[in-house]
Amino acid sequence: MHKEIDYQWRITKYNPAYRNAEGHYLRDEWTSASEIGKSFLGEILTLDDYLQVEKAYVDTVMKFLEVYQIENVRLIHLETYGLSNVDKTSPLYDPSFDTIPLAEDMLVNIAQISIVCKMALRDYIYCQLITEDFFVQFGDDYYLFIGANSIQQEAIQFASEQRLFVEQMISPYYLSEKNVIREVAWSFPGETIIEDSEILKDMSLEELQTIFQLSSIHPVTGSYKITEDNAEFFQKKIKHKMDFTKYEYYLLAGS
Repeated sequence: MHKEIDYQWRITKYNPAYRNAEGHYLRDEWTSASEIGKSFLGEILTLDDYLQVEKAYVDTVMKFLEVYQIENVRLIHLETYGLSNVDKTSPLYDPSFDTIPLAEDMLVNIAQISIVCKMALRDYIYCQLITEDFFVQFGDDYYLFIGANSIQQEAIQFASEQRLFVEQMISPYYLSEKNVIREVAWSFPGETIIEDSEILKDMSLEELQTIFQLSSIHPVTGSYKITEDNAEFFQKKIKHKMDFTKYEYYLLAGS
């Protein structure tokens, strides 16, 4: 995703009339499919109630794709949360979930996108869907963010007709390439605590995409393990002498 995304929207079931001056939502409403069966505002959240809202979200994503004439997206920042061990007797399980071999940077076609959206909304996976100048991001607490480089009222109106609230704002998950900080970090094997790191300079996004065998629109943000096979690319850019007998190395990229 190389281009700056000029227009971004938060699209949710949460009525902004119930937010305070700081933007905090004040009503006690469900925020996850895991809360089906619990009581909110004096009513039990049923499976049918949940599925109706979920459908509004998925249909809205699909409408945006239709209006912006997008047929394929890249799936990035994939986390599966043990999807392979999901309870297949759960009413939230769908056999279609097993039809997509999920992988980082995979190309997702229009027939698969709604399935991926359901998995994300049900907290079976985390991911973002991107093209060069469009994104769909699933946030915590049933928040959806969509970004594009033009305003298409047809898509926005459709979301409103699904009883969703569309608010123009920058997604907290959006990171412009010009603001990305990348560093080489190292830790002792098996440890999560970073021993030290060095800021990585003078390496282009295109070089990193090639090194990690990612597509030309992948933002290369997040964490990527550096191996002895690709260490030479990074060693030339840092002062630390890499020692794979002592440390594990990672590329860390964020703000």
